[in-house]
Amino acid sequence: MAMWSGAREGTPKRARPNSLAKDDLHTPEKRASAWPPPAADPCGLHPRSWDTEQLCDFLRRSGFEDPAVLSSFRENKITGSTLPYLTKSDLEEMGIRLVGLRLDLLNFLHKLGQNHADMLKVFNDPIHGHIEIHPLLVRIIDTPQFQRLRYIKQLGGTYYVFPGASHNRFEHSIGVGHLAGCLVRALQERQPELEINLRDILCVQIAGLCHDLGHGPFSHMFDGRFIPLARPGLNWKHEQASVQMFEHLITSNELQPVMEYFGLNLAEDIDFIKEQIAGPIETDTNNSGWPYHGRSKEKGFLYEIVANKRNGIDVDKWDYFARDCHHLGIQNNFDYKRFIKFARVCEVDKKKHICTRDKEVGNLYDMFHTRNCLHRRAYQHQVGNIIETMITDAFLKADPYIRIKGSGGKEYKISTALEDMEAYTKLTDDIFLKILHSDEPELEEAREILHKIERRDLYKCLGETQPEEGKEIKKEEYDGLPDEVVASKPAVLSQDVELKAEDFLVDVINMDYGMKKKNPINKVHFYCKSDVTQAIKISKEQVSKLLPEKFAEQLIRVYCKRMDENVIDAAKKYFVQWCVNRDFTKPRDGDVIAPEITPMKANWNVNNDDDTPDPNNLSSDLKCRTTLFKD
Repeated sequence: MAMWSGAREGTPKRARPNSLAKDDLHTPEKRASAWPPPAADPCGLHPRSWDTEQLCDFLRRSGFEDPAVLSSFRENKITGSTLPYLTKSDLEEMGIRLVGLRLDLLNFLHKLGQNHADMLKVFNDPIHGHIEIHPLLVRIIDTPQFQRLRYIKQLGGTYYVFPGASHNRFEHSIGVGHLAGCLVRALQERQPELEINLRDILCVQIAGLCHDLGHGPFSHMFDGRFIPLARPGLNWKHEQASVQMFEHLITSNELQPVMEYFGLNLAEDIDFIKEQIAGPIETDTNNSGWPYHGRSKEKGFLYEIVANKRNGIDVDKWDYFARDCHHLGIQNNFDYKRFIKFARVCEVDKKKHICTRDKEVGNLYDMFHTRNCLHRRAYQHQVGNIIETMITDAFLKADPYIRIKGSGGKEYKISTALEDMEAYTKLTDDIFLKILHSDEPELEEAREILHKIERRDLYKCLGETQPEEGKEIKKEEYDGLPDEVVASKPAVLSQDVELKAEDFLVDVINMDYGMKKKNPINKVHFYCKSDVTQAIKISKEQVSKLLPEKFAEQLIRVYCKRMDENVIDAAKKYFVQWCVNRDFTKPRDGDVIAPEITPMKANWNVNNDDDTPDPNNLSSDLKCRTTLFKD
């Protein structure tokens, strides 16, 4: 439950008038949520609402009587809404050359902003504690498009394996918005020369808040499993839908005036927010070599906060590491607060990037190791994955019969709702219950699959294997894998069981550190204590000899959809024979489930006990002594 905070520490309290106005009868929550806010300044308006003449009049009465200063404010059409975002550079470009005068003006405007600070709403988050949320962010949160995230599980089908993993995209998104603000404000305080202004901070927080608006039912199950099967060939990612949903959120809730009121430049800042979520916006007008429109190259480091395309170190990961570990009951080994303490912006090849101290390199390897562990233990859990596969099968069977009304009354299916944001707003995890509790005969097949999930009558995992490096299964091979398994019927199979391709399901999982086979730390720059402005790289060999040699691998799991024990026993032997034929690693229980097959492959039966001396590598003297001891 959220509650309202008072003004920030250091904000002077205004005297309360003796007579109570109508608004004074409201609780602090009502007064703070009112927009526009009540009058609170000499002009009878909040300073943010001043036009240029009101601002100039206030400056003149406050001692800034220089005609040149007032003229520059008029010529540049500076209004009250832009005051919080003015920097030294802005004042210099406006023609205010005197350094002392610029500093006096900035200090005065800063104090003015403190006296009229926005009332912040306080959320009590189980991960980050009591966090303050800006009124504009609250307005975004209180929309149907954002509230939709309450009904989308953060970890999809994993909830059916880990009972605590019931958290949703809603709280994760609020957490990312909070951490985005923490990091950008830390950089602002540590390096004033970066000229990070309040507008930058607000845009970064909004991007963090809205980065997951486009997720579909059961999160990554929708874009990773369902859409590729329902609409093969469609190159679609949830980030694209996040941008579309963000646009829909602004227009359908008429938030443009609110955003302008809080000082945002709609044309520039909305592009900046969208670029942080999904990357550069493709247009034909930008020929400068810099791919972004929202911010210049000087502030390019701001694009590395919410979704870091450069090396994957971003606040999105920090929140889901902490939040998912908390709900899964798994230890989180990465401390994001320490990273924020050491974060600095340095110049690298004439571009500015977020760097950290050289001594933090080991912690960053731990961060990516934590990500890998979460995937192994939770996100790619074999039961969680098969439950998501079964939900996907149910959705595919139900897709032709589900109708979701969108804009203009047009109806969409589960697979096409992403084409219309009004329809997509209505598409959440609730579609599971809609199918499960339906009585339409055309949904019977889909309904039965979901009933099987509830009864825990799941497809059976036959085992897990891995290909050798360089022999990974390619995406275009996926569809033919069940046929390969069926064709691998072992000669030693005694049971009279006939299996078909539709009885098997092959799940190919590509595990990595976030950049496929590359080491993401090679894309990170560091600085040393001796010179905090100089960016350096640190190779793996400079850190430790105990770090991973490889940064990607492929796991292959095979499931059987039939439940009969004899069928499953036979299917396991099919699976082991397929591993022999494809030269994959031996399944862990291969010697148990198929003892008649595993001896047929020589390299599966090599003694790998490191404590046993290899006779081929012994000296002649040691060979002699070894023989004596054997005698």
